Amino acid sequence: MARDADATRRRLLDAARQEFSAHGIAGARVDRIAAAARSNKAQIYHYFGSKDGLFDAVFDAMVQETLDDVPIDAANLPEYAGRLHDSYEKRPWVQRIATWYRLERAGSAELLPAVVASNTAKVRAIAAAQADGTLPDRFTAAELLGLVIHLSSLWSASMPEFEAVMEDGSAERRRRLVVDAVAALLA
Repeated sequence: MARDADATRRRLLDAARQEFSAHGIAGARVDRIAAAARSNKAQIYHYFGSKDGLFDAVFDAMVQETLDDVPIDAANLPEYAGRLHDSYEKRPWVQRIATWYRLERAGSAELLPAVVASNTAKVRAIAAAQADGTLPDRFTAAELLGLVIHLSSLWSASMPEFEAVMEDGSAERRRRLVVDAVAALLA
């Protein structure tokens, strides 16, 4: 029985991830999520309480997956940025869901504890590397983390029209630019 419940919950999260990335929070429909998950709307409310609760669960799972797949290495921020870039390339829904979150929730909802905890731990790791001289202190630890995160997401957040003017827009070149740009911040 527990295995069936876990499988149902996982199917609901997977279907919701696709629905939220395509339609946002407001545009997502629980009936489409339930149908895609081969479940029913009652299960969504049973497991997650509401559509917003389901979005929070999707977001939390996405954050945890990123933390597991791409742990920070404050001693090598350029390579960390490259791995984060790779993660965004492999999982395009991450940037879409984050964009929907910023558009529909930023400033109007409680901060997500998983994201706050993740950012706090990363800032501490960078600050420790700055304190021991591994990283320069030209930027605060939080500023440096922000720059690394945004440079890592450059290509997943770019417009196709920008990519069209790139002489070499290959995946290898895009990754190399991310790594090199973070290395330049640290020079």
